[in-house]
Order: sequence, then C-alpha cells, then structure tokens
Amino acid sequence: MKSGVIAAIAGLSALALGAGGGYVYWQSGQDRFAACRATNVSGGVGMIGGPFELVDQHGRTVTDAEVITRPSILYFGYTFCPDVCPIDVDRNVIAVEMLQERGLEVQPVFISVDPERDTPEVLERFAANMHPDMIGLTGSDEQVRAASRAYRTFFQRHDDDPDDPYYLVDHSTQSYLVMPGEGTVEVYSRTLAPGELANSMACFIENA
Repeated sequence: MKSGVIAAIAGLSALALGAGGGYVYWQSGQDRFAACRATNVSGGVGMIGGPFELVDQHGRTVTDAEVITRPSILYFGYTFCPDVCPIDVDRNVIAVEMLQERGLEVQPVFISVDPERDTPEVLERFAANMHPDMIGLTGSDEQVRAASRAYRTFFQRHDDDPDDPYYLVDHSTQSYLVMPGEGTVEVYSRTLAPGELANSMACFIENA
C-alpha cells in the first residue's frame, strides 16, 4: 500500500477536519485570528505543537525557539518519499514564494520521520533543492518521535524486510502554521491549493 493512502487515513484520525479540507470557521470573540481560521481541530488548535529538540541540516542541535523565529510552515515527511512528500512540500514552497512577492515572510520547515536515512547531509541537499530558506530537521529516533507526538502526527516504517534500504514510511500529511509567541495557529490539509494556502497564511500574519 502506498504511503499516501495510509497517510491520508492517519491524518483524518489525528485531526477532526470539516468538509472540504476543513472549512469550518471557529466562533470566538476573544480570538483575533477567528476570521482566518478554517480548520476545526479536536481539542483546539492550541493543543497541537510544543517544545522540541532536533538536529538541523548543518548538524546543529536546535530547539523550537531557535527554529520558529518567524511565521513557519512545518511538514513531517522524509526525503525518500515516492509520492506525497514532494508534492506537499512543493505546494508549501510555492505558497511561501507567493507570500514573498507580497512582502510577507514564512519559513518552510521540513521535519524528517526517517532519521536513519535522513542525515543532516541528506537534508541539507534536500532543503537547498526545495527552497533557499528551508530548514531541514532530523535527530535521534526518540527526538523525532517526541516532535511527532507534540504535533499529533503519525509515522510508521514498513518492516517487511528490515534489511531493505528502500523501505517506505507511512505518515500523516498535514502542514502546520506556527508563529513565534503564538504556537500553532492553523493546520492545513494537503488538498489546499497553493494560492489558498498563501491567502490563509497571509491572514494570520496580518492579524498577528
């Protein structure tokens, strides 16, 4: 089974999304982002995310405070992913570039769920190919799992043949808009088009 199929199922189990990729507006007079929110997350979007310690593409151990220094779009995937990851990350990058043309800066962040193969050197090449500002993060298996738990993501390696270097990893496919001092403010389905994603992120940035 392709990773994208399980990923979609896992994503839906992790997040309760409204119809059409999550277009259910939150009603909150206390929330300055109320007009921007389009995703209804079980327990509230503030329950997603938190502190992490990982290793960046330059081999440096970094914390979430060192990574999230400006609005950031986070995605959990792996560089060997044959299907959903390249499409999803490219979608995020296109949205980031659209925002740059509007004078708004968003940092693309890629967190690998395959630390065995995704060394800092591998992530450095991957990030450079995707976007010059992209941060690639890996770490020990424990560090990666802790970050995954914080963002309520799912991943599982195929263990049909433990010696197979071409193994696949099932994983969830959401992207997360995280802002300094705010934490996670929105969760995005992979069905959202680049322009829609850019417009949503712009709304949050302009209302911050």
